[in-house]
Amino acid sequence: MINRISPLAAVLALVLAGCAVGPDYQRPASSLPKAYQESADPASTIDREWWHAFNDAELDALVERALKDSTDVRIAIAKVEQADAVMRQAGAALFPEFDLGASANRGHISQLTANPPGASTLLTTNSFKLALSTSFELDFWGKLRRARESALASAEASRYARDTVRLTLVSQVASAYIGLRSNDALLTATQATLKTREEAFKIAKRRYDSGSSSRLDLEQASTSLASARAQFATQTQARALSANLIALLVGDPALVPGSGTLDSLPVPPTPAPGLPASLLDARPDVRQAEAQLAAANANIGVAKAALFPSISLTGNFGGQSGDLSDLFKSGAKIWSAGAALDLPIFDAGRRSAKVDEIRAVQVQALETYRKSAETAYREVRDALVTATQAAEAEKQYGEALESARQVERISRARYEAGSAAFLELLDAQRSSNDAQIAFVKARQSRLVAAVDLYKALGGGWKAAK
Repeated sequence: MINRISPLAAVLALVLAGCAVGPDYQRPASSLPKAYQESADPASTIDREWWHAFNDAELDALVERALKDSTDVRIAIAKVEQADAVMRQAGAALFPEFDLGASANRGHISQLTANPPGASTLLTTNSFKLALSTSFELDFWGKLRRARESALASAEASRYARDTVRLTLVSQVASAYIGLRSNDALLTATQATLKTREEAFKIAKRRYDSGSSSRLDLEQASTSLASARAQFATQTQARALSANLIALLVGDPALVPGSGTLDSLPVPPTPAPGLPASLLDARPDVRQAEAQLAAANANIGVAKAALFPSISLTGNFGGQSGDLSDLFKSGAKIWSAGAALDLPIFDAGRRSAKVDEIRAVQVQALETYRKSAETAYREVRDALVTATQAAEAEKQYGEALESARQVERISRARYEAGSAAFLELLDAQRSSNDAQIAFVKARQSRLVAAVDLYKALGGGWKAAK
């Protein structure tokens, strides 16, 4: 047993002693600031289920269904499984391959040849063979190890690509759901506007019939009412399209989301100044770009190893006999051992050109990683500014809405008392309707800005306790 193990141990020692050519991966230095001036605690972490911050059971259910049934997610998962299989193949190349071969043959030779067989020659013969064979490439230069390193990084990149798909999908579902609730709010507002326009038309008609107002007031009231009805039809269409979009994202074309209110969705908090830029490490697209860079870096070693000689070991051990019963006897033993050397002599620069090609690919991956990090940093800054300003805009539009409603109430009382023209009431109603729409849009923008901030941060943040 000792004699059998020693050669294998010697081979493994030679393999482990070999060097791995090519550069070892090191994360590139970042020139980005350490924190965002526009915006949590340096100990902040990422909340992976950030959509729960909106405290909406229907939204939670829609996100869960989308993550389960979305075609894009299933494709991304299949790509992860593919990358894992490639990684296992690369890892298996580091170990010897053993194959068991068996054969059985029975043959008969001719007696009518130019040199017929002698009287003692067996005309019919049997041959049985059973042998275990192996082959193994010694990884002196680290080609196989670098290939496995590249496959590991590529598998990791596929996982980050899957996470990017999930993050994008959840963001789309959340934004579409906010849009749906915004349409519900606009429909409610339009219904209220429609009701006031109908009442104003009745008042104008009553005053016209009594002779206390002109035909102009009645026509203006009729025009205003028709506009409100058209607005209601437009909002109904927009609501249906939003529902269809959610059904598509969730993966259920027959889904019909229920109605709700925009006010029921709380606005998630925004981080305080000093949000660490290190949170970019949670961005799956940035991590994917870095993993692809690591894979490209390892491929340089694979290409450089091709410039050096490769050594392969082969072996065969088994038995061969004319009778099956003799196959395992000592006299039937067969074996062979060999080594092969493949030394590049002349290839007109093909291998060195391959190294240059892989180096160029690595440079591209490096710049792609840097660009993705810079883009992510800008997106977070934009999202922080948008979230802050959207909150201020909602506040101002809310104040404008209250003022517009007060003006409408005063104008209505003045018109009913006969101290104001209908045009004054009409303008007040239009201003109130416009202010209501602007306020709903502002709240929608603020909620969507929160979604964009969570997405930009790779899934939100959560201050450590």
